[in-house]
Amino acid sequence: MSSNRKQEPLVWEEVHTEHIVEDEWIDFRKTAWRFRDGRVIEPFYSYSRKNYVVVVATDPEGNYICVRQFRQGIRKVTTELPAGAIEHRDNRECEDNNVSESDALAAAKRELLEETGYESDEWRHLITIPANATIADNYAFIFEARHCRKVSGQSLDENEFIRIEKYSGEEIWQMINAGDFEQAVHIVAWMMSRQ
Repeated sequence: MSSNRKQEPLVWEEVHTEHIVEDEWIDFRKTAWRFRDGRVIEPFYSYSRKNYVVVVATDPEGNYICVRQFRQGIRKVTTELPAGAIEHRDNRECEDNNVSESDALAAAKRELLEETGYESDEWRHLITIPANATIADNYAFIFEARHCRKVSGQSLDENEFIRIEKYSGEEIWQMINAGDFEQAVHIVAWMMSRQ
C-alpha cells in the first residue's frame, strides 16, 4: 500500500445521531456526518445487531452439515450453515464489538449442537468479518468444525424451525452458482474453509 493511502484523511466526523428504534434486537439509527471538506450530510441510516458465529461443519465423510429455514428478510426458505448470536460464557449477550475468541468459539459449539445435534473436537477460526460494513456494525466470527459426529437431537429456540441437510462440496458449489445458497457471509465461510 502506498504511503499516500495510509495518510489519506477519510474518516468522517459524527455530528449527531437519532435512535429511531432501540430494543433488545436492534438499534436503528439516523446519523448526520461531517465530511473532510466540512459539509454535513444526512441522513445516513445504520443499525447495531448482535455479533454472531457461522460454522462450516463437515461429517467424517466430508459432507457439509447445513440447515434450511425461513428467512423473513427475503421471504423464502434458504439453505445455509449453522449460525447464531454470540453470548458471553455467563450467558450475557455480547452487545459490543469486544468479543473474545473464546466466547465466539463457545457460541459456535453451542449453535452447532443446538441447531444440528452435532459436535466436533476439531475447530479452527477462519476469519472475523463485518456482516455488512455499509450499514451495520456487527461482526461474523467464522469457524470450521471437522469430523462432526451426531450426539443428540436438535435443541431449538421457540422461534426456530430448522431442517438439517447434508451436501457434498460439489453440491454446495452448484447451489451457490444457481443462487440457491444465498447468505453472502455463509458463502465466504464455505469458500474459506476449502483453502
